[in-house]
Amino acid sequence: MTERRLRPPSLFLMLAEARGVLELNSSLLLSPLLMRAPKGDGHPVLTLPGFLASDLSMAPMRRYLKELGYDAYAWNMGRNFGGIASKRGALRDLLKRIHAATGRKVSIIGWSLGGVYARDLASQFPELVRSVITLGSPFADDIRATNATRLYELLSGEGVDDIPEVRAAIAGDMPVPATSIYSRTDGIVNWRTSRLRPSATAENIEVHFASHIGLGVNPAALWAIADRLALPEGEFRHFDRSGPFAIAYGPAEQALS
Repeated sequence: MTERRLRPPSLFLMLAEARGVLELNSSLLLSPLLMRAPKGDGHPVLTLPGFLASDLSMAPMRRYLKELGYDAYAWNMGRNFGGIASKRGALRDLLKRIHAATGRKVSIIGWSLGGVYARDLASQFPELVRSVITLGSPFADDIRATNATRLYELLSGEGVDDIPEVRAAIAGDMPVPATSIYSRTDGIVNWRTSRLRPSATAENIEVHFASHIGLGVNPAALWAIADRLALPEGEFRHFDRSGPFAIAYGPAEQALS
């Protein structure tokens, strides 16, 4: 069966990505409320930036997670110019180093392309990964439906249709708990490519009106991330949308059997 063809987000949504600055400012203003999120248990959390972004883009998130009690790690590979196949070795070694240094399973948060890397790592090394959280990541359906596909292929030297066996693994069910956070107003990635198959250990969380470049600093997204990371290792329950940012989330989906 051939994949259905999806379109990238509209020009209007892409131009509206500038509102990401407002999302960051909102998180700063709401920081006292965000600090009421469940506290962490100190386990390691690896943050993977999106395409063309660096560790600086996820510095606010890492700072927040450290204040909650997590051992947050940057990827320390400079700017992300893409390359799922070419980055596999370095990311594998990074994950193994963090696991060896801490003696604990690692939660991985990936923003956009970083989420694709995160799902690839979890599919390869489930014994090292505690959970995966993706933010506006194009891993399902027609993954060409982004406004960054051509630039990705140009800069990375890899086609998004290459390595089909890896693509299939990334798009499939994860062997660890997985959460996909996305927005229908994403101006870079078609939101339909960011939805995983809901199950007893996998869920989608829609954040209303979030931008792609603001998703990692959006206060509602940060609250959801903190809530998911606080789940005890080896346990999973679906996200409770009745918290302080309840109005910001789309309705819960029923898990498929």
